[in-house]
Amino acid sequence: MDEKRISYHPSVLRAYERIKRDGITNIWDRYEAQGLGGDPDRRCPFCQAGTRCDLCSNGPCRADASTGKRGVCGITADGMAARMSLLRNILGASTYHYHTEQTIKTLRATAEGKTMFEIREPGKLRNFAERLGVDVSGPIDEIALRLCDFVESDFNRSYTEPSQIVRALAPEPRQELWRRLGIFPGGIYGELLLATSSCLTNVDGYYVSLSLKAMRLSIAMAYQSQIVNEFCQDVLYGIPRPHRMRVDLGVLDPDYVNVLPNGHEPFLGFALVQLARRPEWQERAQAAGAKGLRVIANIETGQEMIQRCEMDDVFYGFTGNWIMQEAVLASGCVDLFAADMNCSMPIDPLYAQRYKFKLVPVSELVAFEGVEDRVNYDPEKAEQQAAQLLQMAIDNFRERKASVEPIFGLPTREAVVGFSTESILEALGGTLDPLLEAIKRGTLRGVVGLVSCTTLRDHGQDVHSVALAKELIKRDLLVLSMGCGNAAMQVAGLCSPEAKELAGPGLRKICEALKIPPVLSYGTCTDTGRLADLLAEISKSLGGVDISDLPVAAAAPEYMEQKATIDAIFSLALGLFTYVNPIPTVTGAPSLVKLLTCDCELVTGGKINVEKDPVKAADAILAHVESKRKKLGI
Repeated sequence: MDEKRISYHPSVLRAYERIKRDGITNIWDRYEAQGLGGDPDRRCPFCQAGTRCDLCSNGPCRADASTGKRGVCGITADGMAARMSLLRNILGASTYHYHTEQTIKTLRATAEGKTMFEIREPGKLRNFAERLGVDVSGPIDEIALRLCDFVESDFNRSYTEPSQIVRALAPEPRQELWRRLGIFPGGIYGELLLATSSCLTNVDGYYVSLSLKAMRLSIAMAYQSQIVNEFCQDVLYGIPRPHRMRVDLGVLDPDYVNVLPNGHEPFLGFALVQLARRPEWQERAQAAGAKGLRVIANIETGQEMIQRCEMDDVFYGFTGNWIMQEAVLASGCVDLFAADMNCSMPIDPLYAQRYKFKLVPVSELVAFEGVEDRVNYDPEKAEQQAAQLLQMAIDNFRERKASVEPIFGLPTREAVVGFSTESILEALGGTLDPLLEAIKRGTLRGVVGLVSCTTLRDHGQDVHSVALAKELIKRDLLVLSMGCGNAAMQVAGLCSPEAKELAGPGLRKICEALKIPPVLSYGTCTDTGRLADLLAEISKSLGGVDISDLPVAAAAPEYMEQKATIDAIFSLALGLFTYVNPIPTVTGAPSLVKLLTCDCELVTGGKINVEKDPVKAADAILAHVESKRKKLGI
C-alpha cells in the first residue's frame, strides 16, 4: 500500500520498512490481504452491510432489504444489523466494566492497607462520595470502603431497579427523557443480562427495540463503569494535571532496559514506575550492562499513566497507539512487554521470538499461543509482581542487546498532557465562566470531544484523525481528545503549544492567553464518562440548558472496536451530534440507518453523521455547532 495507507507518522514508516526487510507478518500487509479484487477496503458485501448472521445452525444467513430477503428465522435486514450491533455493544460495555471492577478491587485493598498504593486524592474521594450520597464522615479509608460498597451494590441491581449512580450523576433533563423513553438503566450487570438475552435467536428482532436496549446499556456503562472507573483511578493515582511528556518511537533507547506496560489497565504500570525509581533497581540494570532501567508507556495503559505521572529519566515517555504496536516491538529496544486487558495482539509472540523480548500477560483475560510466562494482576501482590517483571526485563537485556540490531534515530517530540475537568477549571481560575464567555462572544465557536481509536479502514494509521482535528481547530473549535486517537494528536504535534499556529484566530487567541494547545489531551476511551460529566457542568453553568442544545459535538474519526461502538451509542443517548468514520456496518439496514442518522435526533437530540472527507466532516460539525449557537441566541 501507499505510504499514506500505512501511517501518518514517519517513525512508524521507518519501522514498517524494517519489518518488511525482516520478512515478518504485519498488520498493514494482513489488512491489504483481506481485501477483495485488489482493494484492501472491499470485503464481503453482506458483512460490510451488517446483514449476515451465523448465530444459529440454520445460518449463516444473509438478508437483503431491497428484495425483502430475510433470515431463516424471519428476521429482517434491519433487525439483523441492529442485533449484531447490540452484541458488539455488549462486548464493549462488558470490557469497560471489567476494568472498573479491577479499579474498585484495587481501591478497596488500598483502603484496607493491603497494597503498595495510597489514596492520593482524598479531596476527590470525599467529593465523589458526597455526590453519590455516601456518608463522608470519619477517616478517609472508611469513606473509600463505603464508596466501594455503594458502587458494587449499584452494579448488581436488577435492570428493573433504577441505578442510584445514574440518578446522582446524570443531568436531570436527560434523566427525565430517559425515563419517558424507558431507557433509564438499572445495574450494569442487569443491563448486560437484558441486552445479551435479547440477542438470542427468536427473542428480539425489532431494530427499534434493540437500539433502545443498546442506549440503556450505554447509559449504565458511561456512569457506572467509565465515571466510577476514572474518578477512582484519580483517587488512587492522582487527578490529571497539565505537564509535558516525550512521545513517539524515539523514546526507546536500546542502551536501557525498557519495560513496556501495555493495554488499558494501569495498575501494574504505576507499580513498575514506583519500583523502577528506586536506586537499587537502577543499580541492578546497570550491573547487567545497561545505562539504566526505564518504563515506557503504551496505548491506553500509557495514556492513563502519562496523564497523571510526570516524566523523568525513569518514566521516560510514551510510544503511541495500538496499530503501531508491531513497530514498537520491532524497534529492537524492548525487553519486556506486559500485556494487560485489551489491545495486545495475537501476533505478539512471533515478534517476541524474533526481537528477543519477554512477552508476559498480566491479566487473566489475556492469553497468547505458546507463551508460558504469566503474572495475573493482584492488587495485594502488586509490589512483588512489579519486582518480578522488572527482574525478567533486566535478565533479558544482555540477550536482546547482543542479538538484535535496533533502529536508530527515531523521532521524539513533547506534548502537553494531563487535562481533566479539574485542571481545566484550575486553568480558568476555578470557574467555567471564561470558557463560556469565549463561547458566548464567538471567540470560540464550540467544543468537540474527539473520542476515537485508530483503524486502517479507508486511511492509514491516524491519517484521517489528524486531518479532521486540523480542520476542526482551524474553525475555532476546541478539541478534547481521548482514546487511541489521543495518541494520534500527541505524536502528530497537535497537543503541543506550537500547534496554535494551525488554529483559527479565536482559538489561537485563547491558546496564547491560557498557554494551552488547541487540542487538549483529555485521557483514554474510558474518559468518555468524564467528558459527559464536564458537559453536565457546562449545562448547569448555563442555567440548565439541555446537553443536546449545547454548541458541542462528538467525533470518532477512526473508531475501531466494540468499546468505541458503545461510546457512540451513549453519545446519541446524551443528545450529541456524533461524527463517525469509517461508515458503520449497518448500511444494509435502511430503517436502522434512518433511525441513527435522522429519527434519533427527534427523540434524544443526538444523531450519527458519516462523511469520509475531513473538510466536509468538519463543515458538518461546525454547521451543527452554529445551529446550536443560534438556538441559544449567541
